[in-house]
Amino acid sequence: MSEVIAKIQRVSRASLAHAETLAREWLPQGSRRGSEWVARNVARGDRASGSFGVSLVSGKWNDFADNSAHGGDLVSLYSYLNACRQVDAAMAIDRRLGLGVFRRGVTPPVNAAAEAAAMVAYRQRLEDDAAEREHARQEAADRARSAWRAARPAPSTHPYLMNKGIPAYHLRQCRRGWLLVPLHSGGELVNLQWITPNGQKRFLKGGQVQGAYAVIGEIVPGGRVYVCEGWATGATLHRLTGDPAVCAMNAGNLRAVAEKLRKALNGSLDLVIAGDDDRQTAGNPGRQAANDAALAVGAMVLYPKWPDDCPDDLTDFNDLYRWHRARLDAEQAGGDHE
Repeated sequence: MSEVIAKIQRVSRASLAHAETLAREWLPQGSRRGSEWVARNVARGDRASGSFGVSLVSGKWNDFADNSAHGGDLVSLYSYLNACRQVDAAMAIDRRLGLGVFRRGVTPPVNAAAEAAAMVAYRQRLEDDAAEREHARQEAADRARSAWRAARPAPSTHPYLMNKGIPAYHLRQCRRGWLLVPLHSGGELVNLQWITPNGQKRFLKGGQVQGAYAVIGEIVPGGRVYVCEGWATGATLHRLTGDPAVCAMNAGNLRAVAEKLRKALNGSLDLVIAGDDDRQTAGNPGRQAANDAALAVGAMVLYPKWPDDCPDDLTDFNDLYRWHRARLDAEQAGGDHE
């Protein structure tokens, strides 16, 4: 068994030199972003890319919308995508790259000097990659502060806000008409989420997202705080309850943000994880991520309560809020005609 494990580890190390080639073959609908390959999770049946990332430097991979989907190398990635054992995955990669590690009747000699040199080069790539990412985060934070200063207060008549039925809550708007959602970490503005009038969203390239968040309302010692995914969901919760909301911006960031808040103000906050209910997505990643975050910090968890006649494609508290409003408006309009 130890010999098999050693062979798997050899394949894992050797595959890093071909990381981008393998990622393109296994996840063909993805694209390279810096040192990562970003794609849709084909194993979960996602329809769009964005949450599934593979490091082309280390081979580490994870799905930010599913905390159970992660691994430390390309062998585990192949195993996950093809639902097979790690040894089978290593053998498949071995055949694809012609390494000969698992060739029957042949045990390739171990070149200790070459493997040591490869490990040194690998560690240097990791260090260079970390330095590059830190530089990109700093540049993005500078751009975020500059754009925030240049923007003006957003009007509540902005098309996105009108569609969501929520106030601006101190958001700003750039000259192109895009909303600016400020993301903070450690008390500093580190990134922005841009929201176009038709609802498309993106972050500053290279900016920090994991562990960063947007706050709506004022957080006070001993007070209740809702932790949710999107900004519109947070604005809805704040409007309906009066309590502050902290927006993690995606499901995979819920736990990191909740853990930061649990440590804040001497641990006095009453945290409630307000999760999305991705009922039409396999595995319901919204519920899974919210449950994981709540268990990690000992918080309550809350989900939308769907009426029997509610459409199945609604997923969050803002969806439910708008559906109720539309139904009430229709009832009032009908009463006016009587």
